[in-house]
Amino acid sequence: MRHNKKRNTAFLFEALIAEMTKAVVQGDLKKQARTRKIISKHFKKGTALYEELQLYKAVLETRGLERIVAEKLIFEVKAQRKFILDGDVFEEQTELVRDMGEEYSKSVFANFVPNYKDLATLAQLFNPSAPIKDRVLLESKVVDYLSSEPKAAKEKMKPIDSLTYKTFVSKFNEKYSETLSEQQKKLLSTYISSFSDNGLELKIYLNEEIGRLKEEMQKNLDSQELSEDATMKESAKRILSELNSYSKKEINTGMIESLLKIQDLVLEMNS
Repeated sequence: MRHNKKRNTAFLFEALIAEMTKAVVQGDLKKQARTRKIISKHFKKGTALYEELQLYKAVLETRGLERIVAEKLIFEVKAQRKFILDGDVFEEQTELVRDMGEEYSKSVFANFVPNYKDLATLAQLFNPSAPIKDRVLLESKVVDYLSSEPKAAKEKMKPIDSLTYKTFVSKFNEKYSETLSEQQKKLLSTYISSFSDNGLELKIYLNEEIGRLKEEMQKNLDSQELSEDATMKESAKRILSELNSYSKKEINTGMIESLLKIQDLVLEMNS
């Protein structure tokens, strides 16, 4: 059965995330705002697209299950999918595709999505009109995926591993002439993928990460080595003050860029 990208809720979402990443790379604030508006409009809680997207995520973000547990998960996901009206999904997809076409042109549907094959498999599994034999075979394939152990981190099916993300990393490296640390990669990936949930996951992450950075900066301030360097000590105090001020500021690209620099500084000080 031929797969239609425009009728795959998860693909449409990932294509939008790719556009958001491009906008961040290019520093296009207007495009970021427009893309955020489209995501918020079509994938807000209560919409059929939001509900279906959660089912895709429930499967794609799970690995290493016992086979019997994987089968139960698929059963539950399929059962939950029946509560989402196909007509609602179709109408909302049609409206979303129209908005995407008007905003980005048809090229948006050609965006690279690394786990496209998996998204296509799930779309067919959710399709009630697919032949029974095909659905059974697809279900077996999905169970194999769920019960397998994830491969190396670089091969995991993560939207953030897309070509556009690598471009983002490249741009950052060119600007600062440094290699991104694991903490910086985590910050960037959380920031870019946060536009689908009004930044909820990002806020939770930032609360933990800023707390970690404050703790690390305080340790360095208390160290004997730093106490002997008046210039570095004063800089550390300013950075600590800046971190404390973030709780009262709006999260934006400027804050993220500052945190990336602070992460790098903390790593350098600790080493």
